[in-house]
Amino acid sequence: MNDTPSLLPWLAAPLARGLNLPAHALLLHGPPGVGQFELALAMATNWLCESVAGTSRPCGHCAGCRLMAAHMHPDFHLLLPDALRGPLGWAAGEDGGGEPAAKADKAKPSKAIRIEAVRAAIEWSQTTSSRGGAKVLLVHPAQVMNPSAANALLKTLEEPAGHLRLLLTAQDPEALLPTVRSRCQRMQLELPPRAQALAWLATHGVVEPELLLAATGGQPLEALAMVSDGIDSQAWDRLPNAVARGLAASVADWPLTRLVDALQKLCHDLMCLRAHGEPRYFRASTLAPLVNRRDPALPALAQWAADLTQAARHDEHPWHAGLRTEALVGQGAGLWQTPRMQGPATGGVRGPMSTLGAP
Repeated sequence: MNDTPSLLPWLAAPLARGLNLPAHALLLHGPPGVGQFELALAMATNWLCESVAGTSRPCGHCAGCRLMAAHMHPDFHLLLPDALRGPLGWAAGEDGGGEPAAKADKAKPSKAIRIEAVRAAIEWSQTTSSRGGAKVLLVHPAQVMNPSAANALLKTLEEPAGHLRLLLTAQDPEALLPTVRSRCQRMQLELPPRAQALAWLATHGVVEPELLLAATGGQPLEALAMVSDGIDSQAWDRLPNAVARGLAASVADWPLTRLVDALQKLCHDLMCLRAHGEPRYFRASTLAPLVNRRDPALPALAQWAADLTQAARHDEHPWHAGLRTEALVGQGAGLWQTPRMQGPATGGVRGPMSTLGAP
């Protein structure tokens, strides 16, 4: 029996390509939701597999593979923000990273990789391999290291001890320090083929996967995460009409971060239609009845986009979820109000709802 997790089908070719690269420090980058973390784990498992020559790797049977599957391999170290440990299934301390559980319970999990964690990883990297083979340090996502943490890692990136290999992931390499980028060999991941992504979503029970794949810009893992958050294809298809009618109850159970993101995408598609373009995230047949010669006007849509950008900057503020949802939907509904109820001649939807971005 093979205990290694099944690889996402569109990552087979990138995995083979990455394993053939000679670099000791590799930067995997590409759009979110396509499997950067999963690919990095597959590469690490391959390097730490202890199967004999001639056996396919990772074998899933050896001690190395079993230790990786249990998140207990002594020669694997994961630098991961504490806020991502739960969603990714890596408890604090089981891989040598993260804060102790007692400390983590007292504060909100950090979204950053702190310099203390990087220093601990560097100290780990300088010790002898416990199993006599390679050691792997994975940093995911590398862009959340603050400058001090990133600078602390530079010497290890340039001169790794022993048989250490480093894997870094990032959505945008330009978000990293130039000194970090220059010490890594890059490998770019692309969005998976649409047919392959749809087939994979269908095997996971996603109904009308084409709607959610479009909703996420072609990112299948993000589409599956939406379903886990309670947002299925029907809920996504109902959103435009619910916003136009001010029906906040229709999205009352949506996480606020998801709602803000969805409203930004709705605004984008409405602007596309107003400019005689094609929508990207919603079906044209769903949006067309909401757009007429007068409403919503481009200046009002532009102002709404700016307000939503401001709101997204504060999505971690401890809002009252119900009131926040009503305010966000109410502001969107203002796009379809009569001219008397709208703002000044600019066409902007101003008033009490215009302060949504300020905590």
